[in-house]
Amino acid sequence: MTEDLTARVSDPGDPEPTTVNPFAAAAAARPRLRGFGATHQGNVRSHNEDSMLTRDQAGIWMIADGVGGASAGDWASAQVVDVLNEMRVAERAPDFLVEAIDRLYEANTRMLDRAAQRGGGMIATTVVLLLAHGWHYTCIWAGDSRGYLLRDGKMEQITHDHSEVQELLDAGALTADEAERYPRANVITRALGISAEVDLDRVAGRLQAGDRFLICTDGLTKMVPEAQIVAVLAEEDPSRSPQILMQMALDAGGLDNVTVVVVQCDGPAGHGNGAAASGGR
Repeated sequence: MTEDLTARVSDPGDPEPTTVNPFAAAAAARPRLRGFGATHQGNVRSHNEDSMLTRDQAGIWMIADGVGGASAGDWASAQVVDVLNEMRVAERAPDFLVEAIDRLYEANTRMLDRAAQRGGGMIATTVVLLLAHGWHYTCIWAGDSRGYLLRDGKMEQITHDHSEVQELLDAGALTADEAERYPRANVITRALGISAEVDLDRVAGRLQAGDRFLICTDGLTKMVPEAQIVAVLAEEDPSRSPQILMQMALDAGGLDNVTVVVVQCDGPAGHGNGAAASGGR
């Protein structure tokens, strides 16, 4: 026997009971998330090795910064778009996360296989992947592309760079000023495509209406001061913010490819305020 999953609600003044679908009610209570993106090859590079993806209905947003030069870098970052475009939306958040990680492993395998076919060399990409399921989000990353969360007027970097310079900063071997001039600042310590074992970090938390996420490649963060990024993210319409931030990076020199995705969370008020909680790989 199939269970009737609709509830019947009676109004004493109404002779006919009202039928309510609990699934529809749950869907209506979910936040509405809207993603907007912009990408550019910059003023110096001859081609764009960055890629981005915005799938609002699926709750998937991603940016990737390819490594390898020539056609290798843009091919690598495009593989992440390809595997995530094939991803279905799971009913349960844990299943959604597991499938996302499996997809990143698939992209990683493609890069390793292609590098082997070419006789060696590196075909790799950084990645920042933002997932939303109901009122929960997870951000997964590898490399020095970044994710930020603007909440209640304050912006927090929710990723931590996987780079040589960041490791030296963490160890106290460099000051912030020295890090600005460090000659190997572009050396990353994690990425997709460098090893069969994918080394990812993640952070998770509860969404709040009004939250605004920024995920971006280092073509933005190395060209535009954080205070200016915060001002645009806080004050501009999210649909315009990626284009504005991208143009600021170009105006500052545009020394690298630049990709910017902004995700706005709108939804019913009063659903709580959860701080981000760090997770392991």
